[in-house]
Amino acid sequence: MSIFKNIPSIQFEGKGSDNPLAFKQYDPKQVVLGKTMEEHLRFAVAYWHTFNAIGNDPFGSGTMVREWDKFSGMDRAKVQVEANFEFMEKLGIPYYCFHDVDIAPEGATLQESNKNLDVIVAMLKEQMQATGKKLLWNTSNMFSNPRFVHGAGTAVNADVYAYAGAQLKKALEVGKELGAENYVFWGGREGYETLLNTDMGFELDNLARLYHMAVAYAKEIGFDAQFLIEPKPKEPTKHQYDFDAATAISFLQKYGLKDHFKLNLEANHATLAGHTFEHEIRTAAINGMLGSLDANQGDLLLGWDTDEFPTDLYSTTLTMYEVLKAGGIGRGGVNFDAKVRRGSFEADDLFLAHIAGMDSFAWGLKAAAKLIEEGILDKVVENRYRSFKEGIGADVVAGKATLASLEQYALQNHPIVNESGRQERLRLLLSEVIFSV
Repeated sequence: MSIFKNIPSIQFEGKGSDNPLAFKQYDPKQVVLGKTMEEHLRFAVAYWHTFNAIGNDPFGSGTMVREWDKFSGMDRAKVQVEANFEFMEKLGIPYYCFHDVDIAPEGATLQESNKNLDVIVAMLKEQMQATGKKLLWNTSNMFSNPRFVHGAGTAVNADVYAYAGAQLKKALEVGKELGAENYVFWGGREGYETLLNTDMGFELDNLARLYHMAVAYAKEIGFDAQFLIEPKPKEPTKHQYDFDAATAISFLQKYGLKDHFKLNLEANHATLAGHTFEHEIRTAAINGMLGSLDANQGDLLLGWDTDEFPTDLYSTTLTMYEVLKAGGIGRGGVNFDAKVRRGSFEADDLFLAHIAGMDSFAWGLKAAAKLIEEGILDKVVENRYRSFKEGIGADVVAGKATLASLEQYALQNHPIVNESGRQERLRLLLSEVIFSV
C-alpha cells in the first residue's frame, strides 16, 4: 500500500524552481571537494519524530494527521515500516535511525517485547534488502518507561539495571541483524535531580560497567558498529552525566572506553549546554571523537529541546566547515532528529520539513567548501598565530621554552603590540560566502 500516495519522488530542480516539493540546493550527485553531496552528508530519517510524534505538548493533545492513525499495536508498527521506506525512497534518503520501542510496541513482559521486535526487524530487513536503504544507527529507549524513573545504567535498583542490560543486549543483536553502522547510547535518565540522595561516583561506575559489558558482547557476537555516546546537559534529568562533548570525553577517558566510543552530537543539545554546535564538533574532532550528527536546531528564546528542523544557514555552514576540516564524518551521518511543529500537522509537512533541512545542509556544505577552497578563514587564523612561527614563539611550540627562558625574553621589555580580531568583518565575510554559492 502507498502511504504517501499524493507525494511524488522529490527531485533536484535548482534555485529557479518554485516547486515546494523539489530540492533547490541538494543535488545528491553534485561533487563538492572530491565527493558527492550524498557521500558527504549521509542523511538519515529519525523514526521516532517522523513516524511516532503526534504533535502533543504539555498544554494540548496531538494534532498530527497520519495514515497509520487508524491502526494500533503491531498493526500500526507494520504500517509504519512501509511508511518509513516509502518516505526514504521518495526523498532519496539513504539511512534511517530508531530506538527499539519506536519500531515495535513494548509488551507486558520482556519476552513479549522481544517477540514484537523480532517480527518488525524481519520486516525491516526485507525492506532494506529490497530498497538498498541502510541503518545508520539504532539504540535502546531506556528512559520512557516508568521502570527507568531513577535511571537505567545508573539505576538505584539492581532489578532495573538488569532489565536495562537485557534490553541493551537485544538491541545490539538487532543492530547486528540489520547491519547498523553505528550504535548510540543516549542516557536520557542517566543523571540526578539532587545530590541529597545520590551516590554520583557509584552511579558513574555502574554506567561504565554497562558500557564495558556492551563492548564485550558486541565483540562476542561480531557486531562491528561504531559505538556513540550522545551528550545532553539536562532534560529530562536536571544534571545529566553526559553534559557536553568535553564531559563525555572525560568520562570515556577515565573508564578506559575512549578507544571504543565516539560522540553523536546534536545541535539542540549543544544549545542547552550553552555551546554552539560547531564548538561541540570542534571539541570532539580535536580529540579524535567525532562520530555522527543529529541535525536540528533549538529556539534561543526557549529553554528546552524544541528539535526544530535545521534552517539556519550560518549554523549549517559552520557545522559542515567543522566536519570538512575534520576530514569528514566517517561512518556517521546527518540524522534529522527533528520534528515538524505542532501546527504543521499534514503528511505533506513531513516532506517539506525534510526538504528544508536537506537543502539547508547542502547550502551549508557548498559554503563551507568555498571557505576551505579559498582559505578564507585559514589565512586569518594562520596570520593571527604567526608570532609562534619564529623566535620565542617557535621555541614554545618546539618544546624548547622554559619558564626561565620566557622570563629572560620578557625582561628584554619588547613592546607588546596586540592586533584586532576583526570579528565583525569576519561575520560579514561569512555572510558574503553563504549568499554567493
